[in-house]
Amino acid sequence: MRFAADVSDLELTDYQRAVRLLIRHPLITSSFPDEKALPRVRRFSAELRRDLSEAFGYRLELHGSTARLVRTADRLIADRPAVSRTGRPFDRQRYAYLTLCLSVLGRAGIQIMLSELADAVAADANRIAGLGLNPDTGADRRAFVDAVAWLEERGVLRLADGSSTSWAGDPGSGEALYDVARDAVLALFRPPRVLQHIDAVSALLDRSQAHSGNAERRAAAQAARRTVLEHPVVYFDDVSAEIGNHLRGQALPADLQRLTGLRLERRAEGVLLVDTSGWSAERFPGTGSVAQAAVLLAVAIAERVSDPDGRRVRRMPAPDPREWQVKLAGQVDAGLPASVPVLDVSDEAGPEAEPEIPEERRLPLVTDSFLREATAEVLARYGSAFGAAWHADPERLRAEATALLVRFGAVIEVPGGVLARPLIGRYRSTVAQVKQRTLF
Repeated sequence: MRFAADVSDLELTDYQRAVRLLIRHPLITSSFPDEKALPRVRRFSAELRRDLSEAFGYRLELHGSTARLVRTADRLIADRPAVSRTGRPFDRQRYAYLTLCLSVLGRAGIQIMLSELADAVAADANRIAGLGLNPDTGADRRAFVDAVAWLEERGVLRLADGSSTSWAGDPGSGEALYDVARDAVLALFRPPRVLQHIDAVSALLDRSQAHSGNAERRAAAQAARRTVLEHPVVYFDDVSAEIGNHLRGQALPADLQRLTGLRLERRAEGVLLVDTSGWSAERFPGTGSVAQAAVLLAVAIAERVSDPDGRRVRRMPAPDPREWQVKLAGQVDAGLPASVPVLDVSDEAGPEAEPEIPEERRLPLVTDSFLREATAEVLARYGSAFGAAWHADPERLRAEATALLVRFGAVIEVPGGVLARPLIGRYRSTVAQVKQRTLF
């Protein structure tokens, strides 16, 4: 027994709950995500530090009323943005204001007025070309309030007096006083390297390489466990041979079940960590119109791909994940100040000749026209399950449902349609039923 060795069988369930809690919420304060979270982590702090470091290469830091899990990133991820209280994903402006808020709070005392915070952030933002902050401008004020609300929700800022709502509506008509949780401020932003010393976002992923065979195997095992936790579905074709060997081994499922209480499901194409405890922030199939449309589209795609009597589906090789990483890194680096030179990460030797991919390893292409027809059929058949807004804009429903399928590894978006991945096969022959609404 390599993990949770000092945890008794009677306490194992509570320990696994603490592990899942930290993985879902890397920042835990006295009030976030709830008042019981921090005591649960402190109860097993010694075991959690040891196991999370050994199993995943993560570092657990406990300071005052804050627990911070410093995670190790293996690749850039674009589908987990910070979101406002209304569910709106942060854009670059909001991320910039959030970073500047942390900078100001790091220099502040134990309390700060909302207007004082806004003035300090505006002074910094107005020195940055293309950013700026004018609290009297509605768009700037809303973006700033979203950043402050994100900090407030996590207990970094605690309202001591006044109201932020009235200030958000009109900066001149209200005021709010915040207590600053300084330990949370210092724990929240902890980059692995000094940002002034890097010239590309990919440098944040660089780590010292192992030089011995045992160290390399240990690093590959940690990367395999991280990959399973960070992604809903892991395909063997998307990872290196070393990580794939660990994913196929017998130790990894036992380790993850011991640590998290979750079961690993393995298939010929890859692995899936089954969430039986509801710890994930988002589950599939989930609730809501988009999730319902997504699973119904998955059924339609599965039937289209496996229909022996239908028109033959064209098959294509999947895009190389490394090319997508290079493209994403370029988009992030485009936001660097003009004075910072951006490294050219392209292959100077030119693209290599692509090896011939066997037909059985190519993925079936489902066209956008089929997805539009399937979405129209879903709305026509299950009309009572979708509101009038979705009926008025079926293209938006198709786009958001497809994006959800992409996020969960069910399809890959390509020009002209999507490539169906093996996960789609789970929904073949699925029968959907819509509950009739009761009228009073």
